[in-house]
Amino acid sequence: METKGGFLISRIKQMGTRIFDRMLASSGIDSFNGAQGRILYVLWQNDEISISNLSAQTSLANTTLTAMLDRMESIGLIVRKPDPKDRRNRLIALTEKAKALQEDYNRISQHMNEIYYTGFTEAEIVLFEAYLQRVLNNLEKE
Repeated sequence: METKGGFLISRIKQMGTRIFDRMLASSGIDSFNGAQGRILYVLWQNDEISISNLSAQTSLANTTLTAMLDRMESIGLIVRKPDPKDRRNRLIALTEKAKALQEDYNRISQHMNEIYYTGFTEAEIVLFEAYLQRVLNNLEKE
């Protein structure tokens, strides 16, 4: 049996990223792109976390993440703070500027979800996301 799930997921991600970035730009949000939005999303859920924790939650390699965090810090979206539990460690924290962008990001994300799930029933969405979670779990075991 020929399968093309990985190919389809890759195309969906590429097209979704382009559309999401276009929606950000048309909303006047030029402070971050879709990939940086993924970092902000994680931080909006759990501010002040380590780079390794952020890496695990975003699936971005530490080297990629470090470069992105450098840019985000230079434009005032995040700060690096000392970890009170481990002086060798630094925590990534949101600035007020980044916190102020959350509502717009959520609105655009909701619109993206509406695009993704056009024509789906609620039951189909639940099943589809369960399958995606299984695929992700399989990949995380490797």
